[in-house]
Amino acid sequence: AWQSLPLGVLVTQAPEGVPKDLDYRDVAWLYKDYAITTLPSVASLRALRSFNNKEKEQATKQPFIGFGNPLLDGDPGNVSLLVWAKSWFRGALADVDEVRKLARLPDTADELRVIAKHLEADEASLYLEERATETMVKSVALDTSRVVAFATHGLLSGELTGFTEPALVLTPPDKGTPEDDGLLTASEVAQLKLNADWVILSACNTAAADTPGAEGLSGLAKAFFYAGARTLLVSHWYVNSYAATRLTTQMFDVLEDNPALGRAEALRQSMMKMASSKEQSHPIYWGPFVVVGEGGTSPLYPQLQ
Repeated sequence: AWQSLPLGVLVTQAPEGVPKDLDYRDVAWLYKDYAITTLPSVASLRALRSFNNKEKEQATKQPFIGFGNPLLDGDPGNVSLLVWAKSWFRGALADVDEVRKLARLPDTADELRVIAKHLEADEASLYLEERATETMVKSVALDTSRVVAFATHGLLSGELTGFTEPALVLTPPDKGTPEDDGLLTASEVAQLKLNADWVILSACNTAAADTPGAEGLSGLAKAFFYAGARTLLVSHWYVNSYAATRLTTQMFDVLEDNPALGRAEALRQSMMKMASSKEQSHPIYWGPFVVVGEGGTSPLYPQLQ
Protein backbone atom coordinates (compact mmCIF):
# COMPACT_ATOMS: atom_id res chain seq x y z
CA ALA A 1 0.00 0.00 0.00
CA TRP A 2 2.90 2.37 0.69
CA GLN A 3 3.91 2.20 -2.98
CA SER A 4 0.83 4.25 -3.82
CA LEU A 5 2.17 7.23 -1.83
CA PRO A 6 5.17 9.48 -2.62
CA LEU A 7 6.91 9.23 0.76
CA GLY A 8 8.36 12.74 0.55
CA VAL A 9 4.94 14.22 1.40
CA LEU A 10 4.92 12.63 4.87
CA VAL A 11 5.77 14.97 7.74
CA THR A 12 8.40 14.40 10.42
CA GLN A 13 6.66 16.54 13.06
CA ALA A 14 3.22 17.96 13.57
CA PRO A 15 2.78 21.49 12.18
CA GLU A 16 1.89 24.32 14.50
CA GLY A 17 -1.70 24.79 13.42
CA VAL A 18 -3.09 25.00 9.91
CA PRO A 19 -0.77 26.78 7.43
CA LYS A 20 -2.02 30.33 6.84
CA ASP A 21 -2.71 31.75 3.38
CA LEU A 22 -1.86 28.43 1.71
CA ASP A 23 1.78 28.83 2.74
CA TYR A 24 3.31 25.38 3.37
CA ARG A 25 6.98 26.38 3.36
CA ASP A 26 7.49 25.70 7.07
CA VAL A 27 5.95 22.21 7.08
CA ALA A 28 8.48 19.51 8.05
CA TRP A 29 8.12 17.39 4.91
CA LEU A 30 10.15 14.18 4.89
CA TYR A 31 11.83 15.06 1.59
CA LYS A 32 13.57 18.00 3.30
CA ASP A 33 15.70 15.49 5.22
CA TYR A 34 16.05 12.56 2.84
CA ALA A 35 16.56 11.77 -0.82
CA ILE A 36 14.15 8.90 -1.42
CA THR A 37 14.38 6.08 -3.95
CA THR A 38 11.60 3.54 -4.45
CA LEU A 39 12.46 -0.05 -5.39
CA PRO A 40 9.97 -2.35 -7.12
CA SER A 41 11.36 -5.09 -4.85
CA VAL A 42 14.40 -5.70 -2.64
CA ALA A 43 15.91 -8.07 -5.19
CA SER A 44 15.61 -5.41 -7.89
CA LEU A 45 18.47 -3.36 -6.42
CA ARG A 46 21.05 -5.98 -7.40
CA ALA A 47 19.31 -6.71 -10.70
CA LEU A 48 19.19 -3.04 -11.75
CA ARG A 49 22.82 -2.42 -10.82
CA SER A 50 23.96 -5.52 -12.68
CA PHE A 51 22.76 -3.83 -15.89
CA ASN A 52 25.12 -0.92 -15.31
CA ASN A 53 28.23 -2.42 -16.91
CA LYS A 54 30.71 -0.90 -19.35
CA GLU A 55 29.46 -2.93 -22.30
CA LYS A 56 25.96 -1.48 -21.92
CA GLU A 57 27.31 2.02 -21.25
CA GLN A 58 29.30 1.94 -24.49
CA ALA A 59 26.26 0.75 -26.44
CA THR A 60 24.25 3.82 -25.40
CA LYS A 61 26.21 6.48 -27.24
CA GLN A 62 23.41 9.01 -27.62
CA PRO A 63 22.71 11.15 -24.54
CA PHE A 64 18.98 11.72 -25.00
CA ILE A 65 15.79 11.11 -26.95
CA GLY A 66 12.49 12.77 -26.06
CA PHE A 67 8.86 12.55 -27.18
CA GLY A 68 6.27 15.17 -26.31
CA ASN A 69 3.87 17.98 -27.18
CA PRO A 70 1.61 15.72 -29.26
CA LEU A 71 -0.74 17.38 -31.74
CA LEU A 72 -4.06 17.58 -29.85
CA ASP A 73 -7.04 19.89 -30.20
CA GLY A 74 -8.16 20.47 -26.60
CA ASP A 75 -7.83 23.70 -24.64
CA PRO A 76 -4.38 23.66 -22.95
CA GLY A 77 -5.99 25.15 -19.85
CA ASN A 78 -8.35 22.21 -19.40
CA VAL A 79 -6.53 19.10 -18.16
CA SER A 80 -9.62 17.27 -16.91
CA LEU A 81 -10.95 16.00 -20.25
CA LEU A 82 -11.03 12.38 -19.12
CA VAL A 83 -14.72 11.82 -18.48
CA TRP A 84 -16.58 13.12 -21.50
CA ALA A 85 -15.90 10.28 -23.95
CA LYS A 86 -18.64 7.64 -24.06
CA SER A 87 -16.04 5.16 -25.25
CA TRP A 88 -12.34 5.52 -25.94
CA PHE A 89 -12.31 2.56 -28.29
CA ARG A 90 -13.82 1.43 -31.57
CA GLY A 91 -13.35 -2.30 -31.40
CA ALA A 92 -9.77 -3.11 -30.45
CA LEU A 93 -8.37 0.30 -31.46
CA ALA A 94 -8.48 3.63 -29.66
CA ASP A 95 -10.91 6.17 -31.10
CA VAL A 96 -8.43 8.68 -32.55
CA ASP A 97 -11.08 11.40 -32.69
CA GLU A 98 -11.59 11.17 -28.93
CA VAL A 99 -7.85 11.02 -28.23
CA ARG A 100 -7.38 14.16 -30.31
CA LYS A 101 -9.79 16.08 -28.02
CA LEU A 102 -7.36 15.91 -25.09
CA ALA A 103 -5.76 19.16 -23.93
CA ARG A 104 -2.66 20.43 -25.71
CA LEU A 105 0.57 20.48 -23.70
CA PRO A 106 2.80 23.18 -25.25
CA ASP A 107 4.98 23.47 -22.14
CA THR A 108 6.25 19.93 -22.68
CA ALA A 109 8.21 21.01 -25.77
CA ASP A 110 10.15 23.56 -23.70
CA GLU A 111 10.72 20.94 -21.00
CA LEU A 112 12.26 18.48 -23.44
CA ARG A 113 14.39 21.16 -25.11
CA VAL A 114 15.90 22.19 -21.78
CA ILE A 115 16.70 18.58 -20.87
CA ALA A 116 18.28 18.02 -24.29
CA LYS A 117 20.41 21.13 -23.86
CA HIS A 118 21.67 19.98 -20.45
CA LEU A 119 22.56 16.57 -21.85
CA GLU A 120 24.26 18.13 -24.90
CA ALA A 121 21.83 16.47 -27.31
CA ASP A 122 20.96 18.07 -30.65
CA GLU A 123 17.56 19.05 -32.04
CA ALA A 124 17.30 15.74 -33.90
CA SER A 125 16.84 13.97 -30.56
CA LEU A 126 13.45 15.67 -30.06
CA TYR A 127 10.28 14.14 -31.45
CA LEU A 128 7.59 16.78 -31.07
CA GLU A 129 4.15 17.46 -32.55
CA GLU A 130 3.78 15.55 -35.84
CA ARG A 131 6.91 13.48 -35.01
CA ALA A 132 5.62 12.41 -31.58
CA THR A 133 3.77 9.34 -32.83
CA GLU A 134 3.53 5.68 -31.91
CA THR A 135 4.97 4.82 -35.30
CA MET A 136 8.06 6.90 -34.57
CA VAL A 137 8.52 5.48 -31.06
CA LYS A 138 8.39 1.94 -32.43
CA SER A 139 10.68 2.61 -35.40
CA VAL A 140 13.57 4.67 -34.02
CA ALA A 141 16.49 3.09 -32.14
CA LEU A 142 15.68 3.72 -28.47
CA ASP A 143 18.40 1.44 -27.11
CA THR A 144 21.19 3.83 -28.14
CA SER A 145 20.06 6.63 -25.78
CA ARG A 146 20.95 6.88 -22.10
CA VAL A 147 18.00 9.10 -21.20
CA VAL A 148 14.54 8.59 -22.71
CA ALA A 149 11.74 11.03 -21.90
CA PHE A 150 8.01 11.14 -22.56
CA ALA A 151 6.32 14.46 -21.74
CA THR A 152 2.62 14.01 -22.40
CA HIS A 153 -0.67 12.80 -20.89
CA GLY A 154 -0.64 9.53 -18.95
CA LEU A 155 -3.96 7.64 -18.84
CA LEU A 156 -4.94 4.99 -16.29
CA SER A 157 -6.90 1.86 -16.94
CA GLY A 158 -10.14 1.62 -15.00
CA GLU A 159 -10.84 5.38 -15.03
CA LEU A 160 -11.96 5.49 -18.67
CA THR A 161 -14.72 3.63 -20.48
CA GLY A 162 -13.34 0.59 -22.29
CA PHE A 163 -9.80 1.28 -21.11
CA THR A 164 -8.08 -1.93 -20.01
CA GLU A 165 -4.45 -0.83 -19.53
CA PRO A 166 -2.54 2.40 -18.89
CA ALA A 167 -1.08 4.35 -21.79
CA LEU A 168 0.86 7.42 -22.89
CA VAL A 169 -0.84 9.81 -25.33
CA LEU A 170 0.96 10.56 -28.59
CA THR A 171 -0.06 12.37 -31.77
CA PRO A 172 -3.01 10.39 -33.17
CA PRO A 173 -3.04 9.44 -36.85
CA ASP A 174 -5.88 10.37 -39.21
CA LYS A 175 -7.05 6.77 -38.98
CA GLY A 176 -6.12 4.31 -36.25
CA THR A 177 -4.27 1.09 -37.04
CA PRO A 178 -3.06 -1.78 -34.83
CA GLU A 179 0.42 -0.23 -34.99
CA ASP A 180 -0.65 3.36 -34.27
CA ASP A 181 -3.87 4.59 -32.66
CA GLY A 182 -2.41 7.47 -30.64
CA LEU A 183 -2.08 5.54 -27.36
CA LEU A 184 1.18 3.80 -26.44
CA THR A 185 -0.12 1.17 -24.03
CA ALA A 186 1.79 -0.69 -21.31
CA SER A 187 1.81 -3.89 -23.36
CA GLU A 188 3.33 -1.98 -26.29
CA VAL A 189 5.92 -0.35 -24.01
CA ALA A 190 6.99 -3.78 -22.77
CA GLN A 191 7.84 -4.75 -26.35
CA LEU A 192 10.19 -1.79 -26.86
CA LYS A 193 13.94 -2.33 -26.74
CA LEU A 194 15.63 0.06 -24.30
CA ASN A 195 19.05 0.37 -22.74
CA ALA A 196 18.19 3.47 -20.76
CA ASP A 197 19.98 4.65 -17.68
CA TRP A 198 16.97 6.85 -16.97
CA VAL A 199 13.42 7.02 -18.36
CA ILE A 200 11.56 10.21 -17.49
CA LEU A 201 7.78 9.95 -17.63
CA SER A 202 6.72 13.56 -17.23
CA ALA A 203 3.06 12.62 -17.37
CA CYS A 204 0.18 12.01 -14.99
CA ASN A 205 -0.23 8.88 -12.89
CA THR A 206 2.70 6.96 -14.37
CA ALA A 207 3.43 5.29 -11.02
CA ALA A 208 -0.18 4.62 -10.09
CA ALA A 209 -1.81 1.22 -9.87
CA ASP A 210 -4.18 0.08 -12.58
CA THR A 211 -7.18 -0.01 -10.24
CA PRO A 212 -7.87 1.44 -6.77
CA GLY A 213 -6.24 -0.75 -4.13
CA ALA A 214 -4.08 -2.59 -6.66
CA GLU A 215 -0.35 -3.05 -6.32
CA GLY A 216 1.58 0.17 -6.85
CA LEU A 217 4.18 0.84 -9.57
CA SER A 218 2.21 -1.31 -11.96
CA GLY A 219 1.28 -0.74 -15.56
CA LEU A 220 3.53 1.76 -17.33
CA ALA A 221 6.34 1.77 -14.77
CA LYS A 222 6.78 -1.99 -14.75
CA ALA A 223 6.50 -2.10 -18.54
CA PHE A 224 9.44 0.29 -18.91
CA PHE A 225 11.56 -1.79 -16.53
CA TYR A 226 10.70 -4.87 -18.56
CA ALA A 227 11.73 -3.01 -21.75
CA GLY A 228 15.19 -2.25 -20.34
CA ALA A 229 15.06 0.88 -18.16
CA ARG A 230 17.22 1.03 -15.01
CA THR A 231 15.68 4.10 -13.37
CA LEU A 232 12.35 5.86 -13.80
CA LEU A 233 11.04 9.29 -12.86
CA VAL A 234 7.30 8.80 -12.48
CA SER A 235 4.31 10.60 -10.97
CA HIS A 236 1.52 9.64 -8.57
CA TRP A 237 -1.20 12.08 -9.60
CA TYR A 238 -2.27 14.59 -12.24
CA VAL A 239 0.57 17.03 -12.76
CA ASN A 240 0.36 20.73 -13.54
CA SER A 241 2.25 21.05 -16.84
CA TYR A 242 4.19 24.16 -15.81
CA ALA A 243 5.14 22.61 -12.47
CA ALA A 244 6.32 19.39 -14.14
CA THR A 245 8.43 21.38 -16.57
CA ARG A 246 10.03 23.43 -13.83
CA LEU A 247 10.67 20.42 -11.59
CA THR A 248 12.35 18.27 -14.23
CA THR A 249 14.43 21.03 -15.78
CA GLN A 250 15.63 22.22 -12.37
CA MET A 251 16.62 18.63 -11.61
CA PHE A 252 18.94 18.66 -14.61
CA ASP A 253 20.25 22.09 -13.56
CA VAL A 254 21.27 20.50 -10.26
CA LEU A 255 22.96 17.57 -12.03
CA GLU A 256 24.79 19.89 -14.39
CA ASP A 257 26.18 21.90 -11.46
CA ASN A 258 27.15 18.73 -9.57
CA PRO A 259 27.24 15.62 -11.81
CA ALA A 260 28.38 13.42 -8.90
CA LEU A 261 25.00 13.75 -7.19
CA GLY A 262 22.59 10.85 -7.25
CA ARG A 263 19.35 11.16 -9.18
CA ALA A 264 17.20 10.98 -6.04
CA GLU A 265 19.20 13.80 -4.46
CA ALA A 266 18.89 15.91 -7.62
CA LEU A 267 15.11 15.47 -7.50
CA ARG A 268 15.08 16.39 -3.78
CA GLN A 269 16.99 19.60 -4.42
CA SER A 270 14.67 20.51 -7.29
CA MET A 271 11.69 19.95 -5.01
CA MET A 272 13.31 22.19 -2.39
CA LYS A 273 13.74 25.00 -4.90
CA MET A 274 10.15 24.76 -6.08
CA ALA A 275 8.66 24.57 -2.58
CA SER A 276 10.69 27.57 -1.41
CA SER A 277 8.13 29.87 -3.06
CA LYS A 278 4.81 30.37 -1.30
CA GLU A 279 2.85 29.96 -4.54
CA GLN A 280 4.24 26.47 -5.15
CA SER A 281 4.79 25.31 -1.59
CA HIS A 282 1.81 22.94 -1.65
CA PRO A 283 2.80 19.32 -2.48
CA ILE A 284 0.36 19.23 -5.38
CA TYR A 285 3.13 21.00 -7.33
CA TRP A 286 6.33 19.28 -6.18
CA GLY A 287 5.09 16.11 -4.51
CA PRO A 288 3.95 13.64 -7.21
CA PHE A 289 7.29 12.71 -8.75
CA VAL A 290 9.41 9.86 -7.40
CA VAL A 291 12.60 8.11 -8.47
CA VAL A 292 12.06 4.39 -8.99
CA GLY A 293 14.92 1.94 -9.45
CA GLU A 294 18.58 3.01 -9.18
CA GLY A 295 18.65 6.40 -7.47
CA GLY A 296 22.42 6.73 -7.03
CA THR A 297 25.02 8.36 -9.26
CA SER A 298 25.05 7.68 -12.97
CA PRO A 299 27.36 8.38 -15.95
CA LEU A 300 24.94 10.85 -17.55
CA TYR A 301 27.68 13.33 -18.34
CA PRO A 302 30.91 12.76 -20.30
CA GLN A 303 33.08 14.38 -17.64
CA LEU A 304 32.24 11.58 -15.20
CA GLN A 305 33.78 8.87 -17.39
